[in-house]
Amino acid sequence: MAISRRDARLASPEFSSDDKVTVHFINRDGDRLTAEGKVGESLLDVVINKNLDIDGFGACEGTLACSTCHLIFEDHVFEQLDPATDEEMDMLDLAYGLTETSRLGCQICLTKKMSDMTVRVPEAVADAREAIDMGKKV
Repeated sequence: MAISRRDARLASPEFSSDDKVTVHFINRDGDRLTAEGKVGESLLDVVINKNLDIDGFGACEGTLACSTCHLIFEDHVFEQLDPATDEEMDMLDLAYGLTETSRLGCQICLTKKMSDMTVRVPEAVADAREAIDMGKKV
């Protein structure tokens, strides 16, 4: 059985579960949601564990079966990320509002270097299992 990138990071002595990272999410309504996660957690974990108000985020629970955790990163943060896997790229191809700095939150694990970063949720979500949902609250 292959070890996932997330599991490998969590097992690494470089990362202590006590290390906290602050992340700012800009949701579809333009609201800034700030949460703290542990080094090694995925951005999807942070959204779920902190119960952030991002409609439809992470519908497949991180199994790479949708693109609902699509996030857009700032250039300087994106450049520090590990390369996307072929499986992630396949899901990103289905994402709404794809950019050069798009990644799936379930595949990005927090590091200390990411502390205080801001990521943006696209204006709509495209779930490979459903139709496009504009997701804005009325």
